[in-house]
Amino acid sequence: MHRRTGALGILIAAATALPLAGTAHAQDLDCVDFTYQEEAQAVYEATPGDPHRLDEDRGPDDGIACEWLPRRGAATGTSTPAAVTPTLGVRGGLGGSSSSGPSDWETGVGAAFVLGAAGAAGYALRRRRV
Repeated sequence: MHRRTGALGILIAAATALPLAGTAHAQDLDCVDFTYQEEAQAVYEATPGDPHRLDEDRGPDDGIACEWLPRRGAATGTSTPAAVTPTLGVRGGLGGSSSSGPSDWETGVGAAFVLGAAGAAGYALRRRRV
């Protein structure tokens, strides 16, 4: 009996941790990680679907990343793209935009945890009554 319960617990823990293992090492970039708008635009265009939410200004998405950043051409007179040098991002205390909520994927993961906990609690209550 205890072996089955332990095995079930390990299985549930592995099933919930493994989908998150790939995203744990991903670097989240924000507009403050870039010096110029052109650098942010290059990352925006290189990553389809805007996973870093660089086009998060008010209004509809217009395909322009981090519009509030200064433009390289206006500052130096040249428009040659520079290499992207992101900072530590969230680990450096820069964080993401507080105005944007969780993504659909994050909401689904949260709902799965809640449903899994409710199912485990129901199973445990049922086993105690038997």
